[in-house]
Amino acid sequence: MAISLWKGLLQTTKRRILQQRRALLYNGAHGYEEESVKKKLAQFAGGSINLSKDDNGIGILTVNNPKLMNAFTGTMMLELQERVTELENWKDGKGLIIHGAGNTFCSGSDLNAVKAISNSQDGMNMCMFMQSTLTRLMRLPLISVALVQGKALGGGAELTTGCDFRLMTPGSEIRFVHKHMGLVPGWGGAARLVRIIGSRAALQLLSGATRVDPERALHLGLSEETLSSSDENGALEEARAWLSQYTEGPASVIRAVKKVVTAGRELPVEVALRTEKDIFGTVWGGPANLQALVRRPKHK
Repeated sequence: MAISLWKGLLQTTKRRILQQRRALLYNGAHGYEEESVKKKLAQFAGGSINLSKDDNGIGILTVNNPKLMNAFTGTMMLELQERVTELENWKDGKGLIIHGAGNTFCSGSDLNAVKAISNSQDGMNMCMFMQSTLTRLMRLPLISVALVQGKALGGGAELTTGCDFRLMTPGSEIRFVHKHMGLVPGWGGAARLVRIIGSRAALQLLSGATRVDPERALHLGLSEETLSSSDENGALEEARAWLSQYTEGPASVIRAVKKVVTAGRELPVEVALRTEKDIFGTVWGGPANLQALVRRPKHK
């Protein structure tokens, strides 16, 4: 009886959280028609967003358009949404590393696509599409880290803020260059940056289009660590090792931890508390909890 009740609560909570993660920021009332946006973006091809998943529950998402410093084409924006959906459905996942091909992170949007959709409505639609996708990325029940090699510029800088953590390699930089394009961040990067480093520092970085090197990023709290390797493969292995300190353990527990933090960050406190209670109910008396009770671990 107790087991069936626990399974029922688990399924109910999973459905509720999944609905929250996939909830659209925008709909027709905002002038947003996702299918028409997709048709427009599909006209601008090139590059790819690649995803690999290993048996240890770690995914590697690669922004792959090295000829253009991994700038996002329209089809790459579409593929990013598809990869996020795939990650939402990955029940064994615990962590995610996002990096760029060719030893650089991402230079934002492909300027050819930007010029072709320069009218206000198309720009707003692209903005709403990418905000929705990166919000879903941020809400994944995976502990995510952006591995910044080379340059993360404009939309690439915004992409780093969609992760829980950021790691940088020697000589790399994060720079919100939007001001020089006559713009402000449109993929949710400003709102997320304020939450990461505070409004005063965020205003400095955005209004100054300031280059943030690894040392300054550490000082601001924008980066967690500067890795020792500048080599693409070496840095990726370092990032895996760094992430493992947070993803060690059963997937059910790691995912629950991320969910309660997401609830605490995004929801009013009363709703966050009820969500935390529901998530707690999915792990209390679960396999990992029962095994821990048998082991009777001592905490030093």
